[in-house]
Amino acid sequence: METTNATSRRKFMGAMMLGATASTLSAFSNPALAGMTDFSHSAMNDAEAWMKTIKGNHRVVYDGSYPHKGFPIIWNWAYYLSNNEMGSPDNDVTAMTVLRHDAIPIAFQDDLWKKYPLGEMFHVKKADGTVYDRNPYYEPQEGDFPLPMIQGIKDMIGRGAMFCVCNLALNVYSNFAAQAAGKDPGEVYEEWKAAVLPGIQIVPSGVWALGRAQEEGCGYIFAGNIV
Repeated sequence: METTNATSRRKFMGAMMLGATASTLSAFSNPALAGMTDFSHSAMNDAEAWMKTIKGNHRVVYDGSYPHKGFPIIWNWAYYLSNNEMGSPDNDVTAMTVLRHDAIPIAFQDDLWKKYPLGEMFHVKKADGTVYDRNPYYEPQEGDFPLPMIQGIKDMIGRGAMFCVCNLALNVYSNFAAQAAGKDPGEVYEEWKAAVLPGIQIVPSGVWALGRAQEEGCGYIFAGNIV
């Protein structure tokens, strides 16, 4: 009974994350949700320990639910910039960005963007309207951000910023990608999980991370948008 309840709960959360309403609860029967993988106890402990590394007097968590032209990263950088201007060094500041829902591709290596056209799947577009075939926000190139001085995820991690990605969304979207490609959902999930970039923590869910960060004293700022 416990296993059945856990599976039903994961399907429910997956359907809700994808925007299911009372009229679309048929998503529960979608085979893409059947192979969802549990978050292990060891991984849970890792996520809890990672949350305890939040530091400093100035703490904020950004809710990145959509790519939003890189703003979940831009505002992370801007928080450090503004606090530095007010006299606070990086070691007295923590900005965390939670990559969840449609923002999860920001956590992945370029190879995965090419293999599963993530730019098209998640509507991550260049200024000219064409889709990206690489991650533009980890190590940004000229033109990826509106201003050249904005730092990407790799540089911000080096300054002490924190980034995490939602395992629930990783499960759901990798399962749908597997279904579309006719592949084994478990294998594709493991492939996506292995493609998470260095320094980005996998957490049970984005909403879990947002809650924990606020418990650790972070102010909440919504950083997503559907456009």
